[in-house]
Amino acid sequence: MTAEAAPQPVRGDRVLEVENLRVSFPAGRGETVSVVKGVSFGISRGEALGIVGESGSGKTMTALSLLGLVPSPGIVQAERIVVDGIDVSKLGRRQWPAVRGKNIAMVFQDALSGLNPVRTVGSTLVEAIRRHQELSAGEAKELAIRTIRSVGIPEPEARFEVYPHQLSGGLRQRVMIALAVVNRPSVVVADEPTTALDATIQAQILELLEELVSDAALILITHDLGVAASICDRVAVMYAGRFVEIGSVDDVLSKPRHPYTAGLLAAVPRFERRKRALVPIAGTPPSPEEVGEWCAFAPRCPRALERCSIERPPLEALEGHPVACWNPVER
Repeated sequence: MTAEAAPQPVRGDRVLEVENLRVSFPAGRGETVSVVKGVSFGISRGEALGIVGESGSGKTMTALSLLGLVPSPGIVQAERIVVDGIDVSKLGRRQWPAVRGKNIAMVFQDALSGLNPVRTVGSTLVEAIRRHQELSAGEAKELAIRTIRSVGIPEPEARFEVYPHQLSGGLRQRVMIALAVVNRPSVVVADEPTTALDATIQAQILELLEELVSDAALILITHDLGVAASICDRVAVMYAGRFVEIGSVDDVLSKPRHPYTAGLLAAVPRFERRKRALVPIAGTPPSPEEVGEWCAFAPRCPRALERCSIERPPLEALEGHPVACWNPVER
């Protein structure tokens, strides 16, 4: 496929299908180091999938790879990444603008960095609309104002004319959501969309996301298990570039089987356990260079066996949902 060729649809039931995704960076002397190591998953329209894990686990690189945004000199490889019927793993650089924002869109963690500081909110939205929809400038402006209003921003006509730095953090994040949903994409990826917001605004943003993408597929990247539990249908737990457990929110967060998932939950403050000390996970996550063909969590795992240090467990179904562990937590 040339850079100018039109993307060809791929048949499938899910609106997003990722198979054997790997993201790597040059490490010198002709070698590379992988930060995402063979991730596979799918998601249907109307479903919300949370990807959770500690910082550095590969969550954001997974998200960026779905939109062709992995920074240079990163290398993205996959058997396929099918978005809304298009295998985007085969797209050239010139083809991405026709897909990004229309078929798949992203809500970035830092809205101030994600929005152009020298463009007004309105001009940014109008440009995105006219790139993907055949509307006049006036029609695009009307749609932009309606979208600003739909994300709960007061005085939308006035806010249309302001610059990002003139808005509060919560309003900027609402603008980011408006930009992501204005062309009604089939997949919306939200990368830590509430990290810098206070608890009240965080709840409002999560409710807004849930409402606006109800007819699309939502991927929520977060390190906050409470956030994932509040709006997601399924959750995938990521560690050292791989999924170690994936299943329904109830299964994974109420009855975790992987020791890493159980450790994350034990470290979460809860009102009913307020008199108990939190239990941290011992040690620190490994760097990508330190991960080999064994269980990356073994050095920190209280349930580690000798086998864990020499052989990596596959992600296989275990009593209802896939877990990658030789000695899983008992139910």
